[in-house]
Amino acid sequence: MDRLERMGDRVDQQDSPREPTPGSAVADEARRAALMDSLPEVDDSTPLAAQLAADARRRIDLSGRRFERPSTTRVLTVANQKGGVGKTTTTVNLAAALAQAGANVLVIDNDPQGNASTALGIDHRAGTPSTYEVLVEDEELATVVQQSSRIPRLLCAPATIDLSGAEIELVSLVARENRLRNAIDAYLRHRAERGLDRLDYVFIDCPPSLGLLTVNAFVAAREVLIPIQCEYYALEGLSQLLKNVQLIKNHLNPVLHVSTILLTMYDARTNLAQQVAAEVREHFPAQTLRTTVPRSVRISEAPSHGQTVMTYDPGSTGALSYLAAAREIAERGAPPTDADVRAAAPATKES
Repeated sequence: MDRLERMGDRVDQQDSPREPTPGSAVADEARRAALMDSLPEVDDSTPLAAQLAADARRRIDLSGRRFERPSTTRVLTVANQKGGVGKTTTTVNLAAALAQAGANVLVIDNDPQGNASTALGIDHRAGTPSTYEVLVEDEELATVVQQSSRIPRLLCAPATIDLSGAEIELVSLVARENRLRNAIDAYLRHRAERGLDRLDYVFIDCPPSLGLLTVNAFVAAREVLIPIQCEYYALEGLSQLLKNVQLIKNHLNPVLHVSTILLTMYDARTNLAQQVAAEVREHFPAQTLRTTVPRSVRISEAPSHGQTVMTYDPGSTGALSYLAAAREIAERGAPPTDADVRAAAPATKES
């Protein structure tokens, strides 16, 4: 067991994301293979040793890798109408993992609680320029975005307590469902005009409800990422969430689709967690990631330090799980373009 821990520490010290150089990829793969071969064989008769072995292999496989960047900016809304399933935790940790692996990532905190801003160490005190000003006062997103102090490629548009009143104020505004989409489109143009690096991912963190804030997030995105807690109650609201996504797709955003489902708070020791995971995979085989995120004290502790688990304890099981999930998301590529959707749409007869 000590050998496994030492092996993981050695990988953590040697590997950090870096720009690839000629021949370095081959050398890295050879070194990873050698490290893998040197790990001792363990079986499930000793669960702790088995977990350490799995973590060591995942650490060797993932540490220092740079994921392939998408050809266009991917906008993902992280949503679930049930609270406490890990929406914000998933948003910030996937964003941090992708940024550490070489992607340019923006997190838009669209939840009045502002928990995503807290986890990323972003100032969101009352009066701070935030998503409220963007949605209600037509402020440019470029003026509210802040840079993460811990992860260079990670940006965040914070949420303040002012956002709690936005649901009411948005009702009377023109194009109330499109305000966030327009702001994101303008920000992407702003970056292009100034020669800034293209954003690879935009993650929108939503409140646990289907109000105008969440509708704005659905209209702004191409993809929906649904975190599902591995407990029975988490499944009850899933069908309603899928109906709401379909409504948005039919009336407001034809390119919206559920691209990713991530199983969170997974405990392999319980039959219930295994049954919930099996049921989700049976009904959504293409969308459900192979990676599951376990219950983890480290994941829960990180926000109290103003960090994601990716920087708080990068070698922990939770951090490695989110890094593996981020790689899966990167490998799946970008969603269909508007042109693809128009080409696939049935022809309508002219009157």
